Amino acid sequence: MTRTKRSVIVAGHRTSVSLETAFWDELARLAKARHVSLNTLIADVDAARTSNLSSALRLFVLHTVKAERASDLPTDE
Repeated sequence: MTRTKRSVIVAGHRTSVSLETAFWDELARLAKARHVSLNTLIADVDAARTSNLSSALRLFVLHTVKAERASDLPTDE
């Protein structure tokens, strides 16, 4: 899988983040769904992270997609 390095602004500073294309695509989708810019979404993840930014972004995408999938599951009612 190809990684792409992009410059983003976090806490007023430019930094580079390297992620696989699938993660960039999903982050862009999530930012659009939340009506925020990609930089804003990344800054929000950055503010809450406990690991490096690339790992935190991957985990954010994973947890969000899993939560979306779980909310789409039928219930036993």
